[in-house]
Amino acid sequence: MTMAKKKSSVQKLIGFEAFTKNGIKTDRFEFVIFHVEPVNISVLPPEVIEAKIHDLTLVLGVIPELEIMALDSCECFDDNKIFLQKRLREERSEAVRKLLEADLKFLDEIQLGMSTAREFLFIYRFHREKEEQIFTLINRVSKAISDHGFMAKRLSKSELKRMIALYFGSSVTGDEIPDTDIQEVEDIV
Repeated sequence: MTMAKKKSSVQKLIGFEAFTKNGIKTDRFEFVIFHVEPVNISVLPPEVIEAKIHDLTLVLGVIPELEIMALDSCECFDDNKIFLQKRLREERSEAVRKLLEADLKFLDEIQLGMSTAREFLFIYRFHREKEEQIFTLINRVSKAISDHGFMAKRLSKSELKRMIALYFGSSVTGDEIPDTDIQEVEDIV
């Protein structure tokens, strides 16, 4: 079987069509994404944590279509650490080994410091609803979220772009990506 290579944009591969006034439109859905303010549960008493879990189940009971997404709000260093560990096993020079060990320790410290840097999102997916239905549903979802004690706000276009950059690992710091995808990737058909 022969494999032909076809170049395609990342946007086309993931079905991205456009940013809308509500969120993101793909070839199949329109997504509205709410950023949820995280709560540091490590400092809360068990009964408050149980209440938060109960509140979350209530939100999901009222809006069962609501999806939850958690992502790192910063870069993951696992690939870098694997590379350094491999180099450390292969390296014969003691001076270079010490530098590699120092780099590994530094990455561990950075990753530990950022281990609580998580972003939580509530996502609602629209299929083919009309604009007035979308407006009504967004208000219903937003009200259900806030009525159950969660601080959430809809992501703006620049926040959506930052989230996409973090999700796909194209930005270490979450820098804003351009509106058009100028890089091409190879898609093996």
